[in-house]
Amino acid sequence: MNSYTHPLTLVQAEQLRGLLKERGFEFAPRPYTLFFAQKEKLSAAVYEKGPKLLLQGRGIEDFVQFELEPNILGEAKLGYEEVHSPDMFEPHFGVDESGKGDFFGPLVIAGVYVDRGIARKFMDAGIQDSKRIGSDARIDALAESIRTTQGAVVDAVVIGPERYNDLYEKFGNLNKLLGWGHARVIENLLAKRPDCPRALSDKFADARVIERSLLQRGRGIQLDQRTKAESDLAVAAASIIAR
Repeated sequence: MNSYTHPLTLVQAEQLRGLLKERGFEFAPRPYTLFFAQKEKLSAAVYEKGPKLLLQGRGIEDFVQFELEPNILGEAKLGYEEVHSPDMFEPHFGVDESGKGDFFGPLVIAGVYVDRGIARKFMDAGIQDSKRIGSDARIDALAESIRTTQGAVVDAVVIGPERYNDLYEKFGNLNKLLGWGHARVIENLLAKRPDCPRALSDKFADARVIERSLLQRGRGIQLDQRTKAESDLAVAAASIIAR
């Protein structure tokens, strides 16, 4: 693991500042942060927006498990992901979209296949919801990591402004258009992984909107939608590919 992020409350941020001082971290000013501290090859930046903690460098897992979780967060999650979120490690597709399809850029709907082994590799690579990643260079690097992970299957449907207008006129509203795009991605992924039993996406409409757009190949798959689905590694990976 070469990076780790976690939201903090202001109280937790101040508690972390005190902990880092006790552990001998050296502080230095950084833009947009409440504070930045480093010790040897491990750095901790707490950004004003959120606040949000970003750990980078060596020794992240030990710091999270033996310092951050017991002393600041009060919970043990790192290393227990399969206990807290077992479905995330079962074979499934994650689907997410980015963009608006207007003159600001295309609407991109992407999907990624994940199983237990792939999910573990994604965790080690630092895959997370793209909205939590501010650097385009980091997005590009993670997207390349996703595409080259052994066993992972990736697909994307890109809808430019002209095509978007045609489809919007055909379907009459954005939810139906998104349902069509999600269905196309799921169908394309099923062509490569026909044994996948389930697809997960963020909740944007009734699941029947996607079901109605699925063709014969996709009629048997279980469709799940939930709010904040980007906490799932497959959906997070799809959000990175879409961006």
